[in-house]
Amino acid sequence: MRAAILHSPGAPLEIEQAPQPAIQPGQVLIRVTACGVCRTDLHIVEGDLAPRRQPLIPGHQIVGKIVDGATAELPLGTRVGVSWIGGVDGTCRYCRGNAENLCDNPTFTGYTVDGGYAEFAAARADFVFRLPDALDDMQAAPLLCAGIIGFRALRVAGVEPRENVGLFGFGASAHLAIAVLKAWGCKVYVSTRGASHRRLAGELGAAWVGDERDRPPVELDRAVTFAPAGDVVIAALASLRKGGVVAINAIHLDRIPEFDYDRLLWGERQIRSVANMTRADARDFLRIAAEIGLRPKVTPFPLDQANAALQAIKRDEIDGAAVIRP
Repeated sequence: MRAAILHSPGAPLEIEQAPQPAIQPGQVLIRVTACGVCRTDLHIVEGDLAPRRQPLIPGHQIVGKIVDGATAELPLGTRVGVSWIGGVDGTCRYCRGNAENLCDNPTFTGYTVDGGYAEFAAARADFVFRLPDALDDMQAAPLLCAGIIGFRALRVAGVEPRENVGLFGFGASAHLAIAVLKAWGCKVYVSTRGASHRRLAGELGAAWVGDERDRPPVELDRAVTFAPAGDVVIAALASLRKGGVVAINAIHLDRIPEFDYDRLLWGERQIRSVANMTRADARDFLRIAAEIGLRPKVTPFPLDQANAALQAIKRDEIDGAAVIRP
């Protein structure tokens, strides 16, 4: 099969011929039809996250059809998706406590095992998800991490219907989260750099849009930050009412600068991190996405332009999501 392979962090991906995955018991083989490009992929390729496997095929927003390893629940030809969490041990205190996203020994798709920047991918059968028929492959791909993790961020932030919610940064994840917030009757306030991102936020129904230096015109009940920058966390915190929550939706953060506790955090304001996702998050979000007719905005890239897709994410040149089509 053809695959985009990372041989050394910091080096470009190499488009090569690679062996088709040999599935193990409990796995399925998927013919990949689309794979979303995530900022986490960029952190892995550039070495911001410590290497866990070399060489590596990145990619953890995989859409495709089962071609081997079928079961009664997942017959051949079933259209499925694979996300960031590719497996958990099922025995640690977190798994036993219904918090599998915090598992001590997880498998990460496209990080600790090969992912979907390829023509085929192997995955644990109990960690694949049937996809709604209403979404085509390109639209489904960004839902599988950007969508699910954005949805989890709303849960971690404790969003309630009809609240004022701030989104700081407006890339692949935020442009999906706003659809859920609108369905919940929330007013959404977006602070983000880039004129095209601000324009998209307005088109998708934000009540107010400003650049990264602007403060929303109302106190926020909840806020979610999507940029891997500590300055953005402080900006979100400064916009909260007393008792409000900031959820940091980033697997990597450069730093959090010093800040004035009395002015910014006092008053039972909270900062929470968002770690991974659970299968329940995935199933709940995919159901909601189908119910509200969520249609992500996507930009397609062929497999041999995987490096260009990553650079487009790095430079914030994509409105919505980038998706590779093997």
